[in-house]
Amino acid sequence: MAQERAKLDLNGTVVELPILDGVEGEKAIDISELRAKTSYITLDHGYANTGSCLSGVTFIDGEKGILRYRGIPIEELAVHSTFVETSYLLIHGKLPTQAERDEFSRALTKHAPLHEDVKHIFDGIPDETHPMAILSAMVSILSGFHPASLDPRQDEAQINENASQLLSKVRTIAAYIYKKSIGEPFIPPDDHLSYCANFLHMMFSKPKKDYPVDEDVVRALNLLLILHADHEQNCSTATVRLVGSSRTNLFASVAAGICALWGPWHGGANQEVMEMLERIHKSGKGVQEHIRVATDPKSPVRLSGFGHRVYKTYDPRAKVIKEACHRLVEKFGVHDPLLEIALKLEAAALKHEFFISRKLYPNVDFYSGIIYKLIGIPTNMFTVMFAIGRLPGWIAHWKEMRETKPPRIGRPRQIYIGNRKADYVDMKDRK
Repeated sequence: MAQERAKLDLNGTVVELPILDGVEGEKAIDISELRAKTSYITLDHGYANTGSCLSGVTFIDGEKGILRYRGIPIEELAVHSTFVETSYLLIHGKLPTQAERDEFSRALTKHAPLHEDVKHIFDGIPDETHPMAILSAMVSILSGFHPASLDPRQDEAQINENASQLLSKVRTIAAYIYKKSIGEPFIPPDDHLSYCANFLHMMFSKPKKDYPVDEDVVRALNLLLILHADHEQNCSTATVRLVGSSRTNLFASVAAGICALWGPWHGGANQEVMEMLERIHKSGKGVQEHIRVATDPKSPVRLSGFGHRVYKTYDPRAKVIKEACHRLVEKFGVHDPLLEIALKLEAAALKHEFFISRKLYPNVDFYSGIIYKLIGIPTNMFTVMFAIGRLPGWIAHWKEMRETKPPRIGRPRQIYIGNRKADYVDMKDRK
């Protein structure tokens, strides 16, 4: 059967372009040869309608609220998997056998400690430095301690070794960042603890007082990290792939992704949600007043945690996190006014024509901050937590990009709208 093709009429010249079909029925017009055939390029601000690659990592259907990692629904992973197992799934393309999972876990345990020289670097960082600035710098510096990562011809075994090093050490770095921010001594990793339990140990233990690991808290952290592990070609993932396309090493490519995630429009959204809930709580004005202000076209105020570039229905991750919020609040036996406000905001918004007509629903950021708060993670560390969770997705996409044939450096085009040819003007003649 002949491949379906699209016809593009350019001032009487008809160009035929192949139509590609994804495994879930999505279609795309392949414009790879458009410029070579016609000298035309396409313009798509923000790449909202442009596919930059063929990928087998994550599938999203924004209209139906579907999210799958390597074909497995996120709801199933949230119930049955752990962050370590989900990381293996994303990075290696399949669920691990018992032997593979054990070997992967041993590698993560082995690589958890930081080189003493890495620790010394922390001493020279100003106290006011943002945690994401420290995280991106430290991840990039790791390449110096693992020089084999700098070889663009490294084999798969070496790449997998670097992936384990990065996935393990990023939680240690994050815990060190937190300890430095509160003036407490660093707590070394404990080889006997699981990935998430070890992170909580390094975050909250003190020199003479170990953090009492609570399995329900560990489960909640696993859940949040799983739900953040990948989300197709978002800003930070696209950054990792683009930077990596120049054959930049894994550590530096991920450091670039961390910088992209740092932006408040990407990774900082859950922090904005918590700040919004705090403002509503302190103001005493109630939910309806905030909805009124947020829907006023003249107001700069918006309802943080609502709406998504991809999802036009309820974010499937938000559903899972909302349920986890209730479980954790019930376990701790506390009344959380911020959760109460969030639930009232959601109920009011889902009945309001402003949000209904625009298909604005709660996204992953709306409830995640509440769980982090219950666990004890401070607000300024929320985006760092996002980075830890997103790391396996970045690694998976970086690997997939490297394996794409033929290899090609990412190089977007532009439509130039600046000055036409101009003459150089001497200083004395400038106005």
